[in-house]
Amino acid sequence: MQRLQAFKYELMPNGEQVRKMRQFAGMARFVFNRGLALQKARYEAGDKKLGYAALCKELTGWRNSTETPWLKDAPIHPLQQSLKDLERAYANFFAKRADFPRFKKKGQRDSFRYPDPKQIRLDQGNRRLYLPKLGWLRFRKSREVLGTVKNVTVS
Repeated sequence: MQRLQAFKYELMPNGEQVRKMRQFAGMARFVFNRGLALQKARYEAGDKKLGYAALCKELTGWRNSTETPWLKDAPIHPLQQSLKDLERAYANFFAKRADFPRFKKKGQRDSFRYPDPKQIRLDQGNRRLYLPKLGWLRFRKSREVLGTVKNVTVS
């Protein structure tokens, strides 16, 4: 039987990495809020909700538009994960497990998630972690990482 275990570590980024992490969290929040606005407009118009794949196509359009070219600066997987979170919130709403999803505010639980283990590299000996578009980040090694890293959430 396999067991999934979460570990929490303190990251020690440099100044440029801190700025990028704040930007990535803001971009993930922007994508979530824009997707929620789109879903809300469709819901009020009586249309069917968009699925995750359709939202990802919308995300591609947003990244390629002249209105939001800065979305290309962030890795795509964390942005897609925020759309996956929106899809889960909508599913919970329609299953009567939660209220209608709310827009995310700046500064309240800002985070983003890297879901692809192929893009994450862990160097335990040198106490560092590689994340796409952030580079190598040092972390405080309070305990050994057991097993393999499946995803990383930066909060």
